[in-house]
Amino acid sequence: MKRNILLTTAACFLVFLSTGLLIAQDEPTPVMPAFETLTLVDAQTTANPYKGQFLLEIQHRFSQIKEISDIYGIYGSANTRIGLSYGITDKIMVGFGTTRKNMLQDLEWKYSILTQTSKMPISLSYHGNAVLDARDKKYFGPEEDYQFAYRMSYLNELIVSTRIGNKVSLQVAPSFVWFNAVPEGYNNINASINAGARLQVLGFSSIILEYEQPLIDAETDVYPNLAFGVEIGTSTHSFRVFASNYDYIVRNQSIAFNSNNPWDGDFRFGFNITIRF
Repeated sequence: MKRNILLTTAACFLVFLSTGLLIAQDEPTPVMPAFETLTLVDAQTTANPYKGQFLLEIQHRFSQIKEISDIYGIYGSANTRIGLSYGITDKIMVGFGTTRKNMLQDLEWKYSILTQTSKMPISLSYHGNAVLDARDKKYFGPEEDYQFAYRMSYLNELIVSTRIGNKVSLQVAPSFVWFNAVPEGYNNINASINAGARLQVLGFSSIILEYEQPLIDAETDVYPNLAFGVEIGTSTHSFRVFASNYDYIVRNQSIAFNSNNPWDGDFRFGFNITIRF
């Protein structure tokens, strides 16, 4: 009798153990994030700061590459944005930035909806912003018609990314931008498809590429945004240097107003620095 009880107990234990192993095998395992920085060049990625983490971003664009006399844009007019982001949770981020060109003040937010695992092939995030143009009100039409709301624009987008193996990361983001007021010849409502890629080539060094195609025609020519360069990362810093055909940094403007044709070689140098603390 005791032997039967022992055998039964042992059998139950083995069934329980094997069931646990089967369940454990069914549980998804984490995958390295497709991107480690909030932005690839200017487009947001599916990455978020951890809960309680701050990220400082410095984004700089030189003048258009023309001739050696201005060292190919370094001596020309430049544009800079400084932004600070904070992880409210591991999935929710808020951030604020200020940009030199057009005196833009932006408030942004991002929510991680899905995270890539061994069983989930993609990461999915929602990103949005509200941007204030703080220039003098003379830039917003006749003074008698001026309204504060004319200064505002808004962006909403879904970002889908995936990591393929250990080297390749891809993402795509349908984006929608609304301006309460625009110069004549441009659209209040704008839409685009942004695509980005990152290829790790040596240690923490990668080749990066970003392309954005406007989807709504305007009376004034608006061209695609193209940027390519390299990324060098450490545990606390990321440095990206690249060439792009636009000097806007906040994408609301680059989606709606880019007048530089990438196929004509209208490029400029730029760099981004990300600091984690």
